[in-house]
Amino acid sequence: MGTEQCPSICESGSEQGELCSNRGRKEAAAVASKEEILDENRKVRRLQILVDLVLNVVAQTDIPVEEASALVAQTRRFALNLFPDKAQVYDIIYQPKFKRLLAEKYRMV
Repeated sequence: MGTEQCPSICESGSEQGELCSNRGRKEAAAVASKEEILDENRKVRRLQILVDLVLNVVAQTDIPVEEASALVAQTRRFALNLFPDKAQVYDIIYQPKFKRLLAEKYRMV
């Protein structure tokens, strides 16, 4: 299944008519990368949903500033659990949204 006849010299150096296992490896790698992409997309979507939810809860309810700040901090921890090496990305994309909302709602500077 993972090996087939090479029509000509393939990347692995097999001559015409020899079995070539290189193609099967490429297909397996492509499948794995598609799964990784799908998993990454799911994680991003989960984070987007949580960020939207927290933004809406803070904006539309009368929670104290301490609770709002705790929700923001928990959201950051959740994001870093999903994407451990992306703290800077979170700080660039999401942190300003939360700061702006907290500043507007609680008159914070």
